[in-house]
Amino acid sequence: MISANDQVERGTPAPASATKPAKQKKSKRRKLFYWLLIDTTVAVVILALLLYKPARYSSVLRSRTISDSERVHPYLSHDLGPQLYNGAQSRRPFHLMVEDRALNEAIAQFRWPRETGGIVFSAPTVLFHPGRIVLMGTADIERAGLVITIELEPQLHEEGRLNLNVTKVKVGAVNITPLARMLARRMYQERLETVPVDTDDIRAQIAASLLVGEPFDPVFKIEDKWVRLKDFTIAQGKLETAIVPAR
Repeated sequence: MISANDQVERGTPAPASATKPAKQKKSKRRKLFYWLLIDTTVAVVILALLLYKPARYSSVLRSRTISDSERVHPYLSHDLGPQLYNGAQSRRPFHLMVEDRALNEAIAQFRWPRETGGIVFSAPTVLFHPGRIVLMGTADIERAGLVITIELEPQLHEEGRLNLNVTKVKVGAVNITPLARMLARRMYQERLETVPVDTDDIRAQIAASLLVGEPFDPVFKIEDKWVRLKDFTIAQGKLETAIVPAR
């Protein structure tokens, strides 16, 4: 009986049944290699997108200064604070302008990083762009520093209620807005069901607006006087507000 090898040595083609399994094995190995290559490439791209650090965030971190963390920054103690206090005490309408550059210098003086739920937060920044506010910061998760970006487009309704209106949430360069909204609603609902929440507290109202989009009455207490945010304009690098007395 003549084997397939003998036929090849004598120049006689081997039967198709002998060469087919070898070709199938080669084809399977090639497909497996391609799939592994694709999976690895996708994983690397996703990781690179998650670890992406926006240029505007890096530039803010380089430009702001950090001095004595035990003291209140002069921008808060000598500028914004006195303006708010004097304006509230006057019981007359007044304007207040906030610059993001100076505000970020003041924020940098607070004690960072801070840990919440096993996640370490650091280097928060606030940026004002026409019509929107951008909040950015680093979240250290399992030693991976991820830049979180939250974009707000605040709106004052006709009846004077304010909605902070979160329009975008990103991790690195990855847009996770739908997922973030779903998780935020779930977290907010669980909070209401498990912990007593004073819904009249301005901090709780701000949280509800951020997490579930509930508008609130923008009335704040400055020392012993109440004031209302009447209007605002967000321009490049600055937030201009109009504040009036409130009962």
